[in-house]
Amino acid sequence: MFGSADLNAIVQRGPPMKPARSVVSSTSAQAFSSAQPPLGSSVDRRRWMQWTGATLGLAASSHGIASSAKAAENIDPNRPLNLAVIGIANRGASNVAGVQSQNLTALCDVDENYLKDAGKRFPKAKLYRDYREMLREENDLDGVVISTPDHHHAPATIRAIEKGLHVYCEKPLTHTVAEARAIRMAAKEAGVVTQMGTQIHAGANYRRVVEMIQDGVIGNVTRVHVWVGKGWGATELPEPQGEAPPNVD
Repeated sequence: MFGSADLNAIVQRGPPMKPARSVVSSTSAQAFSSAQPPLGSSVDRRRWMQWTGATLGLAASSHGIASSAKAAENIDPNRPLNLAVIGIANRGASNVAGVQSQNLTALCDVDENYLKDAGKRFPKAKLYRDYREMLREENDLDGVVISTPDHHHAPATIRAIEKGLHVYCEKPLTHTVAEARAIRMAAKEAGVVTQMGTQIHAGANYRRVVEMIQDGVIGNVTRVHVWVGKGWGATELPEPQGEAPPNVD
């Protein structure tokens, strides 16, 4: 979930580690996300701007992205952010709750039932069933939160970045290395701040480990081994269940 605890953790983080050559990530923020804030927690506007400025400064200094520092200059720190959320059910519902203190300009979901419910809670938000249409029509957005099913993460992220919007996208960021590289290049060219949502990793304990490695406590790290000790989710593809219901586009 994207919320105030997430921002607090990011504001307190140190400078980013220098990634190995084989690591592929988005331009400014690689794998920072929420420390599981409670449902309904709101974004602290000033902390968001502090984080944005710090992240943009780091991006400009460490990656040579001069244009990224300008991305925040056009955002008035004294007004709420104009945000859109793509995918508003399940995990998306938590993300909507996490940014409800900001100006939710647009909400998008393929399920009309979810949109109707969201429209009652956020009557000022314009509702869309196609994020491509939303991104074409909404010209006053500052950023987008993407909580769609996984296969739309990369397409929605790239379209938002190409419009010059800052992006928070749930994990997994992409399905392929090629998609990740495309996002990285798009973010670099647009000079926007990006973040992939990965629970726990913005928590204090994980940050301590990062800082210890950065400080050389265990020496120069030249190799990292990563493994998964168990399977997750379904192991077989589901059988087709006929036509989509009328409320789903």
